[in-house]
Amino acid sequence: MNHLNTAPSRRRFLAAAAGLGATAAATSGVAVAATGPPPLRVATFNIHHGASPADVLDLDRVARVIQAMRVDVVGLQEVDRFWKRSGFVDQPAWLGERLGMRHAFGANLDLDPEEPGRPRSQYGTAVLSRWPIRSWTNTHLPLVPGHEQRGLLRATLDVRGGRVEFAVTHLQHDDNQERERQSARIVELLGSAPERTVLVGDLNATSGTPEIRTLTDVLGDVWPQAGTGDGFTYDSTGPHARIDFLLPSHDLRPLTAQVFTADPEASDHLPVVSDLLLPVRHRR
Repeated sequence: MNHLNTAPSRRRFLAAAAGLGATAAATSGVAVAATGPPPLRVATFNIHHGASPADVLDLDRVARVIQAMRVDVVGLQEVDRFWKRSGFVDQPAWLGERLGMRHAFGANLDLDPEEPGRPRSQYGTAVLSRWPIRSWTNTHLPLVPGHEQRGLLRATLDVRGGRVEFAVTHLQHDDNQERERQSARIVELLGSAPERTVLVGDLNATSGTPEIRTLTDVLGDVWPQAGTGDGFTYDSTGPHARIDFLLPSHDLRPLTAQVFTADPEASDHLPVVSDLLLPVRHRR
């Protein structure tokens, strides 16, 4: 388990908290009781290493989409660190600084530098959070030789003094049996009855498939509970499949769920955002 040292400056963090957190309930359209805490606004977004469907690199465009969603925490997939195709940028650190959010990164690919003197090229998933990240760990998932290594990035967040486990993954795109093994391993890692836990990601499968049912046997699915319509997220300019999921533990209640369509050409996937009501913590 790794402990982070990635907090932004206090001024940036307070500004981000005011801009991203204080208005979350208002922008979601959720009426929150004055005596209760606001919901936790979460999202998943496959950012395609900051490139549009036409492969035009614009990481700031991705940042603007995340900013417009006004999330508390978002899980990202297809994130680069120090790749030539993305200008050798440390994308999770850059996005964290740009948005005034904490970040954690899970490297599922860790390759030799593409140019002499450069850092190693890494690729994987990331968490951006306006709440402090207490710790994080990345676990590689079952792999068929010759396929891309996938992982589960788990971050423990401190949300108003309470723990929330936020996990992000990106399952294999072309092998359903491999996805089934990956889903089974995720359940082992999260537990058969998780609490205060959210799993998000590009699962490369639709609801009702065995690999998704493995996950929804122990977790909820925000879309059938709080979404309207088909919930299609891929591809972004002609959506025809719901393969990007927000799966909270059963003690978290989805109040809203929406596919965010403000800028469909920021990536080849559309993000999904949801407001989750956390269970009340009883003081002893």
